[in-house]
Amino acid sequence: MSTAGAAPITMKEVLTLPSIGISPQFITFTNVTMESDKYICVRETAPQNSVVIVDMNMPNQPLRRPITADSALMNPNSRILALKAQLPGTTQDHLQIFNIEMKTKMKSYQMPEQIVFWKWITPKMLGLVSDSEPVKMFERTANLASNQIINYRCDPSEKWLVLIGIAPGSPERQQLVKGNMQLFSVEQQRSQALEAHAAAFAQFKVPGNENPSTLISFATKTFNAGQITSKLHVIELGAQPGRPSFSKKQADLFFPPDFADDFPVAMQISHKFNLIYVITKLGLLFVYDLETAAAVYRNRISPDPIFLTSEASTLGGFYAINRRGQVLLATVNEATIVPFVSGQLNNLELAVNLAKRGNLPGAENLVVQRFQELFAQTKYKEAAELAAESPQGILRTPDTVAKFQSVPVQAGQTPPLLQYFGTLLTRGKLNAFESLELSRLVVNQNKKNLLENWLAEDKLECSEELGDLVKTVDNDLALKIYIKARATPKVVAAFAERREFDKILIYSKQVGYTPDYLFLLQTILRTDPQGAVNFALMMSQMEGGCPVDYNTITDLFLQRNLIREATAFLLDVLKPNLPEHAFLQTKVLEINLVTFPNVADAILANGMFSHYDRPRIAQLCEKAGLYIRALQHYAELPDIKRVIVNTHAIEPQALVEFFGTLSREWALECMKDLLLVNLRGNLQIIVQAAKEYCEQLGIDQCIKLFEQFKSYEGLYFFLGSFLSSSEDPEIHFKYIEAAAKTGQIKEVERVTRESNFYDAEKTKNFLMEAKLPDARPLINVCDRFGFVGDLTHYLYTNNMLRYIEGYVQKVNPGNAPLVVGQLLDDECPEDFIKGLILSVRSLLPVEPLVDECEKRNRLRLLTQFLEHLVSEGSQDVHVHNALGKIIIDSNNNPEHFLTTNPYYDSKVVGKYCEKRDPTLAVVAYRRGQCDDELINVTNKNSLFKLQARYVVERMESDLWEKVLDPENEYRRQLIDQVVSTALPESKSPEQVSAAVKAFMTADLPHELIELLEKIVLQNSAFSGNFNLQNLLILTAIKADPSRVMDYINRLDNFDGPAVGEVAVEAQLYEEAFAIFKKFNLNVQAVNVLLDNIRSIDRAVEFAFRVEEDAVWSQVAKAQLREGLVSDAIESFIRADDATQFHEVIRAAEEADVYHDLVKYLLMVRQKTKEPKVDSELIFAYAKIDRLGEIEEFILMPNVANLQLVGDRLYDDALYEAAKIIFAFISNWAKLACTLVKLKQFQGAVDAARKANSAKTWKEVCFACVDAEEFRLAQMCGLNIIVQVDDLEEVSEYYQNRGYFNELISLMESGLGLERAHMGIFTELGVLYARYRYEKLMEHIKLFSTRLNIPKLIRACDEQQHWKELTYLYIQYDEFDNAAATVMNHSPEAWDHMQFKDIVVKVANVELYYKAVHFYLQEHPDLINDLLNVLALRVDHTRVVDIMRKAGHLLLVKPYMVAVQSNNVSAVNEALNQIYVEEEDYDRLRESIDLHDNFDQIGLAQKIEKHELLEMRRVAAYIYKKAGRWKQSIALSKKDNLYKDAMETASQSGDRELAEELLVYFIEKGKKECFASCLFVCYDLIRPDVALELAWMNNMIDFAFPYLLQFVREYTGKVDELVKDKLEAQKEVKAKEQEEKDVIAQQNMYAQLLPLALPAPPMPGMGGPGMPGGFMPPQMGGMGMPPMQQFGMPPMGNY
Repeated sequence: MSTAGAAPITMKEVLTLPSIGISPQFITFTNVTMESDKYICVRETAPQNSVVIVDMNMPNQPLRRPITADSALMNPNSRILALKAQLPGTTQDHLQIFNIEMKTKMKSYQMPEQIVFWKWITPKMLGLVSDSEPVKMFERTANLASNQIINYRCDPSEKWLVLIGIAPGSPERQQLVKGNMQLFSVEQQRSQALEAHAAAFAQFKVPGNENPSTLISFATKTFNAGQITSKLHVIELGAQPGRPSFSKKQADLFFPPDFADDFPVAMQISHKFNLIYVITKLGLLFVYDLETAAAVYRNRISPDPIFLTSEASTLGGFYAINRRGQVLLATVNEATIVPFVSGQLNNLELAVNLAKRGNLPGAENLVVQRFQELFAQTKYKEAAELAAESPQGILRTPDTVAKFQSVPVQAGQTPPLLQYFGTLLTRGKLNAFESLELSRLVVNQNKKNLLENWLAEDKLECSEELGDLVKTVDNDLALKIYIKARATPKVVAAFAERREFDKILIYSKQVGYTPDYLFLLQTILRTDPQGAVNFALMMSQMEGGCPVDYNTITDLFLQRNLIREATAFLLDVLKPNLPEHAFLQTKVLEINLVTFPNVADAILANGMFSHYDRPRIAQLCEKAGLYIRALQHYAELPDIKRVIVNTHAIEPQALVEFFGTLSREWALECMKDLLLVNLRGNLQIIVQAAKEYCEQLGIDQCIKLFEQFKSYEGLYFFLGSFLSSSEDPEIHFKYIEAAAKTGQIKEVERVTRESNFYDAEKTKNFLMEAKLPDARPLINVCDRFGFVGDLTHYLYTNNMLRYIEGYVQKVNPGNAPLVVGQLLDDECPEDFIKGLILSVRSLLPVEPLVDECEKRNRLRLLTQFLEHLVSEGSQDVHVHNALGKIIIDSNNNPEHFLTTNPYYDSKVVGKYCEKRDPTLAVVAYRRGQCDDELINVTNKNSLFKLQARYVVERMESDLWEKVLDPENEYRRQLIDQVVSTALPESKSPEQVSAAVKAFMTADLPHELIELLEKIVLQNSAFSGNFNLQNLLILTAIKADPSRVMDYINRLDNFDGPAVGEVAVEAQLYEEAFAIFKKFNLNVQAVNVLLDNIRSIDRAVEFAFRVEEDAVWSQVAKAQLREGLVSDAIESFIRADDATQFHEVIRAAEEADVYHDLVKYLLMVRQKTKEPKVDSELIFAYAKIDRLGEIEEFILMPNVANLQLVGDRLYDDALYEAAKIIFAFISNWAKLACTLVKLKQFQGAVDAARKANSAKTWKEVCFACVDAEEFRLAQMCGLNIIVQVDDLEEVSEYYQNRGYFNELISLMESGLGLERAHMGIFTELGVLYARYRYEKLMEHIKLFSTRLNIPKLIRACDEQQHWKELTYLYIQYDEFDNAAATVMNHSPEAWDHMQFKDIVVKVANVELYYKAVHFYLQEHPDLINDLLNVLALRVDHTRVVDIMRKAGHLLLVKPYMVAVQSNNVSAVNEALNQIYVEEEDYDRLRESIDLHDNFDQIGLAQKIEKHELLEMRRVAAYIYKKAGRWKQSIALSKKDNLYKDAMETASQSGDRELAEELLVYFIEKGKKECFASCLFVCYDLIRPDVALELAWMNNMIDFAFPYLLQFVREYTGKVDELVKDKLEAQKEVKAKEQEEKDVIAQQNMYAQLLPLALPAPPMPGMGGPGMPGGFMPPQMGGMGMPPMQQFGMPPMGNY
């Protein structure tokens, strides 16, 4: 067996799920999914529902999300999560797909049914196993019915699908799970059912077939005829016609005896190595070759069951997850698998194929040997293929190429070398040497196109040598090769030849190369100035800065008078505007100001520079006539004043903008100078500047400036520019003043009309003083700001009457009243005023005109004007008001005007009349319905009769409310006039009604009665009025009840029912009874007797008198309320009233008068068919024990609710009657209960059987148990215990009454039922544990799969059945508890084989060590067996410590030997100690060699004085291994072990030790040992020392062989040195010659350059006195270079 390090498959624990917080209960097939090697997804349901996503790149940072789902799958490639959850209350599954990174839902689908299994079969496709949509692929075959689906896969082409399921084993061997497979062809739409546990697809290229074949591999394990057959099959799917196909392969799967019932659960295929991995449930791994199905390896990789695997595609292995939560990674051990296959398996062909397939080491010798054999057999094609596929390219060498070149070419055949290269080209890419040799052949044959194709297909490895070769035929192709080969100098030279200088920069940057940029720039400048600019700009943009100074580049351009190019370059590189570029900025401006001023002007206008010499540039600008630029650059006021006066050469707008750059004082000074020089010519510029910068200069200063030069024109233009935006009154006034003085009358008129900000008073006074010929500006000011009187006075006194007429007629007719008033004050003639008024006419506002005239007592002045308006049809109220006032004052029939004119305002005219004539005021107010004014004037003048008539006529409730207000001191006078005069005069019912309503509203009942008696009882027109009679009685009811009965007897036309109800409400019951009786309202009358007067006797007497059913009904209801049930029933019968049967039934039941109730119900049944009536009749029969009538009644047609009646009879213990009802309606459940009450148990059981209800069975069963009818109880119990929820209740009922045997009998009988469930088996087990423990174990073993194990565990723990408890823990996979139970209760529970199976499966590692203590105390003879089982799990150091402390270390020696391969220090030291004690030096030496992890020096010191020689030799060996060379040699010399001493000295590498050993041998006379030591320590011993010692001690003969060897060796070394020196000198000469050629070429270019700049110094070139000059190599004598002295080195150097 090979050690773990040499195994072909390595196992590594990548992760344990519990370590990242995953509870062990969720590490199951249903909770954990792993669709690829990227993600693990775990679904948790406690403590809350969540999904944990483990990224295998960051396994210790799991992503936990609160998600509720039945299943969760991560996409194989991306962070996409698929979720499946069942909708509550249905069997339908809802599918959702989420993008976790985007946090969005990608897709959702509602399945019509539940999904059995699902899986990502491709990164973009989910495979579902169900019976319907989304896209149905195939129906499951019959062999997968009732199977648990465990896998669903598809091949890479998505043309084949496979479905895997497992099912319980056959009855002969149930432990072996059966596997079924369904293979489906998408193209053929056909399925094939096979037996298999695991399957996988693969792509394989069959030799001779270009297209890959689709293979399927599947593993089976079947049980047939008592034999178990395990096979692995590999077959091709969809063979390609006419092409080589894959032959079917199969192999045996060998399961060890302990794994007889194990079976494959997963299969993964490594596409990297073409290996098949078959993983079984119990952790076995089988590895097979895909092509041959040959077995490669088998081992157990996990002690715990594996339930999930996934391919690790990039590693060529797989991941596996076991029940403990370990995530294991299995990979190919690339260093050992090929040696393992060739050595251990002795399968050389497979080893070579593996090496070629996976490019693996270990088969070099085999491949080389095979190649030589093929070459010797002249099988050049096969040899070429082998070399092309050789692992790690061991045959892809120049020797191989030379070997093919050496083969002679046969006529008519392809040369072997070309065969070799052709094979390499079909396999992949050629290396550098191969590419060069093949290209040389192609170039010689002038087939350049082949090279281009191979380079395009990346078949050749580019090198500088290949480029040099291709350059002879194609420069472009050579450039591509140089670029790929990164031959930078050659690439730059090629670009220079092609004049693609821009590409030089790009390429140099990419590869990090630095060419001679200045030389390149000079070269370009001679032929392409613009290209030189571009190249210079590209250099300036290089990372790390421009390699050539900007000034140097500029001088290069200027020396060739390339001003424009230099400018273009500088403008581009100086864009950042940096301070360090100040000199260059000045330079570019200087050269352009001198040569191209317009260019300089454009540069300055662009404003891109700010660091140049500004004074210098200012002077140059002034000289060049760029005055505005000079102004912008001068910083002194005298300079600015000198330049600024050249306004003839300065653009005005630019000059204006320049003023914005000056300070306030300097700008004003410059303005003054400009005005002094040329006021008229420069005024426009000054005005424009003042407009632009008035905020900086100050408006006041600008105004003062213009006023200083008395330039009202300038002031006019300046202020006019921002007048619209200014709100300063002074500015507006000055503008008006300037406009007036410059004759701009229209502008004055406009501003006075539009502006809102000038000082009106000041402006008015200025205009009046200015006496402008046009008065319109003054009219604007006075009209807008209310100076109409001043305006009128000014115009009248200045005889400008035309402007007065124009103002009134055209400007503002609304101010005509003010004009008229002022003219009246100025005593203007009335004719002019009348004419002025008439000229305006209808435009004139009448009201203010009347006010103005009325204030001056000149109202009659308007008579003609008003009459003229009326004649024109004017309806203006003010016109008619004024005319009415004139008529009233003239007393010209005012009543006629007031009553006939419809247009005047009654309030205004009435108010005008109050003091002149109150009656006229009443007429005006009546006409306008001015209530308040009329009331006030009549009250003030005691005109109450007029007021009463007005109020009655108005019929207005608000007016009535006001005059009848108690606060009105005149209310009594008004009421007297209303009663005595106004209402008697009225003939309108509406007026009477309104008055009565007003009195009622005002709460004046006595006054109202007085009023109504006068109207109703005194034979007026309203005596028979219906409403008034009602009102009279109602008012009397409210105010004077004593009059009511009299009014009832005297009046006939009133609303009897309504009035009677009011009388009842007023508690006038006798009056109400009289009203109802008078109007024959007998029901209302009897209700008054019953409800109000409360006299049932009078009501009965009244009912006998009227004999009405309704009356009797009311009497019956009252009797029922009073508890006179029998009398009430009699009255209901008289009334023939069946409507109140509910109340009658309730009252009869309370009074227990069922005989009367029967009579009533029989009457009711004749009128209505109500279930309540029939039901109550049956109940009444039962209460009076008339069972015969019940039987007769239920046989007749009826609508009784028999179920409710039966329940009611049952509840009232009327069981006989209930029995009749339940039997009739076949309610067997209630009948059974009733029979139980009647103690008729057999009948109850029969009824329960018919009812078949759990509740009924329980009631009957419990009753039978209480009656000790156990046979009947068992019959019932068997029907109960099949219901899980009722089982426990039955069990408790039996146990609480002590009927244990009967209960056990019941449960045992229940085991054979078809519907027997887990609860029955579990409960019986609990009963056995409590009462019959001898049957418990048998029961558990028989029915272990049908038990609720946790519940039974609790029962066994309570009853202390330890053996059974252990067995249950094992069945439930609670191995920790099982182990603890065995150890704590070993007398009963311990069994060695069973305990070994348990302990390897526990999760708590402390139990391992507890088990060791347990075995040490109780079963020490079996402890090694236990430890061998635990070897892979325990800490060996801790085990050794336990045994050492117990003093029984020797007891576990077999165990320590078995685990020593782990190289644990404690184990090694313990075993070494045992070997020393046993004097087993062979084992001790072997242990030391194989296992070095122990205290070596301590052990050596312990045994170096051992009495046994071999032990001391081991000590010396330990010292040697530990590097204690002296101690080891000393110990060996002491024991005369000279060979050991020589080997130790040789291995030490210490020259002194070796020479001391030589001296020791001479001293001891050991000549042979001396000779041997010379060769053993050959590399350490100095020759001079050896010869000196041999010569001095007469041992030359023994030293001579050493001397011969030494001379031969050093002669060879000298020859190599001479050869290396000659080659180095050749290289130096070649390099010097190359440098000379380069220098010559550079000098040639330098001679072509102009003399403007010195040529740059070249490497190796120097003039006289230059330190870096080139010196010729110093030559030795005879023209040969000096050589060092060769010969023997001095003694002591070697």
